[in-house]
Amino acid sequence: MQRNVRKTLNFLIFLCFLLLGCSSERNTFTNRLYHNVTARFNAYFLAKEKIQEAEKSFREAYQEDYTQVLPVYFPIDSASVDANEEKLNEARELAGKAIDWHRISQWVDDSYFLLGLIDYYEANTDDAINTYKYLNVNSEDDEVRHQALIQLLRIFVEQRKFDDASYVIDFLSKESEISKENKQKLYKTLAYYYEARHEKDGVIAALEKCIEVTTDNHEKSRLNFILAQLYQRAGFDARAYDYYKNASEGNPPYELAFFSQLYAQQVAELEKSKDLKKVRDYYDNLYQDRKNTDLRDVVLYEKALFELKQKETDEAIKLLHQAAQEPGKLEKQKGYIYQKLAEIFFDEKEDYRASKYYLDSALQHFKPTDTNYQTLSSKQDILDRYTVNYELLTKNDSLLQLSQMRPEEQEKIAENYIQAEEERLLAEAEAKTTKKNAGIFDNLLAFGGNASASTFYFDNPTAMQKGEIEFFRNWGNRALEDNWRRKSSSFGNAVSSLPTSRDTTAARQVSQEDSIRGILPDKATLLANIPKDPEQISQLNDQMEEARLQLGKVLYFDLKRPDLAREYLTDLLQFHPDSEKKAEAYYTLFLIEKETGGSTTYYVSRLNKEFPDSPFTKSVNNPIGETSSTAANKTAESNYQKAYSAFQSGDYSIAKTLTQSTLNKYPLTEVTDKLLLLDIMLSGKLESKGRYQERLENYIENTDSPGLVKMARNMLVALTGETEVEQVASVDSTNVSDSLRINTPDKRIASDSVAAEKQIYKLNKEQTHIFILVIDPDAIPQTKNLSAELENFHDKNFQDSRLRTGNLSFTRNQSILLVSPFSNAAKAMDYRKKFLTEFKYQGLPEELKKRSFVISIQNFQQLNKRKDITEYEAFFKSSY
Repeated sequence: MQRNVRKTLNFLIFLCFLLLGCSSERNTFTNRLYHNVTARFNAYFLAKEKIQEAEKSFREAYQEDYTQVLPVYFPIDSASVDANEEKLNEARELAGKAIDWHRISQWVDDSYFLLGLIDYYEANTDDAINTYKYLNVNSEDDEVRHQALIQLLRIFVEQRKFDDASYVIDFLSKESEISKENKQKLYKTLAYYYEARHEKDGVIAALEKCIEVTTDNHEKSRLNFILAQLYQRAGFDARAYDYYKNASEGNPPYELAFFSQLYAQQVAELEKSKDLKKVRDYYDNLYQDRKNTDLRDVVLYEKALFELKQKETDEAIKLLHQAAQEPGKLEKQKGYIYQKLAEIFFDEKEDYRASKYYLDSALQHFKPTDTNYQTLSSKQDILDRYTVNYELLTKNDSLLQLSQMRPEEQEKIAENYIQAEEERLLAEAEAKTTKKNAGIFDNLLAFGGNASASTFYFDNPTAMQKGEIEFFRNWGNRALEDNWRRKSSSFGNAVSSLPTSRDTTAARQVSQEDSIRGILPDKATLLANIPKDPEQISQLNDQMEEARLQLGKVLYFDLKRPDLAREYLTDLLQFHPDSEKKAEAYYTLFLIEKETGGSTTYYVSRLNKEFPDSPFTKSVNNPIGETSSTAANKTAESNYQKAYSAFQSGDYSIAKTLTQSTLNKYPLTEVTDKLLLLDIMLSGKLESKGRYQERLENYIENTDSPGLVKMARNMLVALTGETEVEQVASVDSTNVSDSLRINTPDKRIASDSVAAEKQIYKLNKEQTHIFILVIDPDAIPQTKNLSAELENFHDKNFQDSRLRTGNLSFTRNQSILLVSPFSNAAKAMDYRKKFLTEFKYQGLPEELKKRSFVISIQNFQQLNKRKDITEYEAFFKSSY
């Protein structure tokens, strides 16, 4: 009994000590021991586990692009962060408990570091920076301080704040006893710093140091691979080979091991081998290896590059087409395959139309954030303009030739076309038919007459295609419907409509898993497309006239092919002698002859005789030094921005002088149409209404830019008070017959000089907004520290708003500075008002400040697609 009492007493004493140890305030040995153990192995441990799970998810969501130099730190997609929101929220709650419940433990600073890391991943960058600065100043744990400084360095590098980053590097260089784990992170972040500054020597030096202290084998393989890529591109093949071999060790992911071995062979043997058969056999063996089934497109792509070096262009094209058909595992690889095809057809074949379609396919496999996306997108815009006009010219030329033939000749051509389509469809079906080996029992089967293909009808694409064609011959393109469905249908809906060109295109693009059923054109439909009356023929000729001019311009100014441009422009003058485009054609031919060393006298003479008052004539009579298209575009763009700023400020005379002088000196630039519209807007301020209306009507009739024509129409509506019905043809050449009728019932919108297009920008003042400041190229050097000054401005005036600033390269000629987020338009406009009146910065002129505007998130997506600041500024002025 006494023994039991003693046990109970001991238990009560232990329980008392335990309860006393739970206090987060009493700084005793027992308390510290309890809170250190509980914080480390409970809240902090679980928070760290949740973050590591999220980081693993980030890594799995990112697909490495081994054909390019791997980034030191792979980018983290915001979608991946959103997908792990629950984990990060749990980690934040647990880290908060480790701080609040265990204040006297040794793991408080570590928990603060985790909170900063969560803020970093969730893009609360300012909060993360403040947390890491706090730890650097207040933490007594050097390990945590070093972690915080390294993470702070990474953030500064991401923000391209290299001065701040250099300060952190200098500070860390003076720190002693940095742990091995932190040294690994520091060297890796230093490599990231040099990578951002495009200093390859610095990246190599930092990564070599990093590998020395890296213990994780997968991470070491990846770093070795990056070093190998850098050395290979620098021409040090021997060093590259060593690092590729190191990268393949340590049981790395299979893709990394595959590319390491592939590139190691290239730098060590393939590139130097004169035995071409040996090299080709190497690629063939890689292709046959079953382990590489998911990477066969890569093998074929690399072999195609090898064939290109041997000048075997046709073989390379064949291999690239084959690579495009392989399933593949790496999404971007398909993009590189199509990009290479586009380059071959552009540079070597000079088939710009084919290059355009390959480029379209390439861009489907890249993201807008990829480094090569903007370059490819800009090239796509040029090729789009070429292809639209080339196809229009070719189609109309064929139709006009057919219109001049006798009816029986037209019918014969239609029949031959349909027969050729039948043969094409059968050939495609035959190619997809699965061949089988003849077996001993095949002759015993009821349908064993053809041992080369499937004997069951629905397993035999060739038989199915023949059946489809036979059905079409007898019944036409009739919809395939069940009997009960036909009975319930009205007679008017029983016959399906004939396919449009878009339907046919879609039918040709069906996957192999889908039906191969082809849609044949109907002879009557083909004949109906041939123009017969003079009005149709005149319309086709007008389209060809415009297409020839546009082809001449795009070939000369964008594709740098003056020889081809000359052909289209001389055709315009020959086939359209009364064209209104002659002045522009003469001027472009004048530039072509001047650039190629030909005679310009003829075109100068024709301009002076036929168009004495044209801006083109003034330009050839008063030549200046900057006649090259690049210099002219740059100067005209700059003058346009200055004129528009003067217009916004009410300095109409200054703006008028600028537009007139620019149009006279540079009559043929990328901003000519914008300058002309601005000049007309100034007429509305300085001249009579009659003159203003006359110029608007002429502009609408003669301008090709749909967006600018819409603006001019809205100006005309606002001037006359009439409500016009605007018919906008679809841009898609496969659906030119479709149109949208757009009414302007809102008088407030119609009354503005440049009304907002309802389908483009939508007014939603309750949506989150962004403040935007447009910065022109010549102002970039003066606005170098603008972001830092804005941060100070925010700290002083908007301390509780948690505003963030960022820079974005918007177009080749403009960048924009963004401030966000504002929960609605009112708050964004209040910010803009304060910005205009109170923000002072020597490098930011007042006219540039006035160009600032606010925009909703939804409208910003449209603006980012259209890249037309002026268009949105008109909407902003009328709506806010």
